[in-house]
Amino acid sequence: MPKQPTVGLRQHLANLLRMKGAHLTFQDAVADFPVHLRGVTSRGAPHSAWQLIEHMRLAQADILDFSRNPEYQPRKFPDDYWPATSTPPSDAAWDASIQRFQSDMQEMQELIADTKNDLLASIPHSKGQTLLHEALLVADHNSYHLGQLVFLHKMLQQPA
Repeated sequence: MPKQPTVGLRQHLANLLRMKGAHLTFQDAVADFPVHLRGVTSRGAPHSAWQLIEHMRLAQADILDFSRNPEYQPRKFPDDYWPATSTPPSDAAWDASIQRFQSDMQEMQELIADTKNDLLASIPHSKGQTLLHEALLVADHNSYHLGQLVFLHKMLQQPA
């Protein structure tokens, strides 16, 4: 049986999930995103800020569910991973998506921090995936789309 990872690894994962270090944090990226640009796309950017944020939230929620739910049911791609519209239905929907993303992120961090959970053991209902794999998947996926969001924001703010 593999040796359980040290507390240091769990802390590194927590920092990675929080986007702490080399990346702009999720909170910093969305904090002042202009309301009038939330549903706008730009040439060369296939998604709006709303679509990116909602996609990040939906995918992260799915990975969290997979990581801890023995009754997990796979979602249909792409329908269950992207919002139906490019524009948020309301400011409240935008705020709720951001809040839920952060709440789910906190739950993933707690799952990883709990030393009762072996980061290297296969998740019982999985095909060999581990909590370490799922945490790295969340971090990788969020980092990728956060980069798209930041780039989109810069593109939309440039004069036409």
